[in-house]
Amino acid sequence: MPESFTSDFKRFFGRGLAILLPTAVTLWLLWQAFGFIYSTVAQPINRATRFGVLWVVPLTIDEESLPAWFKVTDEELVQARAKLEPRDAAIADTTLKHELRARYLAKFWADHWYLNLTGLFIAIMLIYLAGVLLGNFFGRSLYQATERLITRIPGFKQVYPHVKQVVDLILGDRKMAFSKVVLVEYPSKDIWTVGFLTGHSMRDIDEHAGQKVVSVFIPTSPTPFTGFTINVCEEKTITMDMTMEEALRFVITAGVLTPDSPKPSEFAAELSPEITSTKGDAANDA
Repeated sequence: MPESFTSDFKRFFGRGLAILLPTAVTLWLLWQAFGFIYSTVAQPINRATRFGVLWVVPLTIDEESLPAWFKVTDEELVQARAKLEPRDAAIADTTLKHELRARYLAKFWADHWYLNLTGLFIAIMLIYLAGVLLGNFFGRSLYQATERLITRIPGFKQVYPHVKQVVDLILGDRKMAFSKVVLVEYPSKDIWTVGFLTGHSMRDIDEHAGQKVVSVFIPTSPTPFTGFTINVCEEKTITMDMTMEEALRFVITAGVLTPDSPKPSEFAAELSPEITSTKGDAANDA
C-alpha cells in the first residue's frame, strides 16, 4: 500500500531536520560567541585605540602632514563654533578641534569596516604577550604576587579561586585529561555505567576504604560535560577497549551509537532480508 503524503512528508522533514539542525546550531553558537567577544572585548579596545590616535597623532605629526580627513581647517572651526550654545562659547579652540577630530576619526572608522577587527587583533596579541611574559620566572613571580593580593579582596576571593580552578583544568598546563574509559557497577549492583577515569582519589578516602581508590567521572546524556564524580576501588573498575570519542558518542546519543554499531548502509542491509521475508509472508498470507 503506497504511503500517504503526510507520512512521507514527516519522514523526509525529519531526515532534513536531522541533517541541517546540527550545522545550524553550530553556526548559531559560533556567531553568538563571536558577538560576545566582539562587543565585550573588541569594541572597548577599538574605543581605546581611537582615543590613543586622537592623543598621539597630533603630538607626533605636524599639522601639514596630517591626513586630509583628519585636518581641521579654520573655516570648519569657525562653523563649529557658530553652532555652539551660548554657555559653550568659552570653549578653547584646542578643545573644539579635538572634538572635531574625534568625529572625523569615528566617521573614517565607520567607513572602513575592516578597522573594527583591530580590537580582535590587539586582544589576541595581548593574550599572546601575556602568555610569553608569564612563562618566565619574573612574570610568574609577579603574577603570583598579584594573585595573592586579589584573593584577599572581599567578594573576589569567594569567586576567583573556583573560576581559576576550572580554567586551569581546561586550559592550564595540567589539563583535565581522562586517562581511560572504564566500566563501573553504579549506582547499584548489576547496573553497569560507562565513566572516565580521572586519576587517584584523595588520600583520606584511600585510608577509610583500606585500599587504593580512583576517581571516575560519570557523564550524563545528552551533555557529557555535565555529570558527577564518584570514588571507586581500583580493582572494581573494568577498563574498556574504547576511545574517548566512542565513549562520548555513546553518551551523547544515549546509547544509540556504540563502537560496534553497524553503519547505516550495513544496518539497512541487515534489515533487508527480514523485510523481504516479512513481505513474502504477507503475500503468502494474502
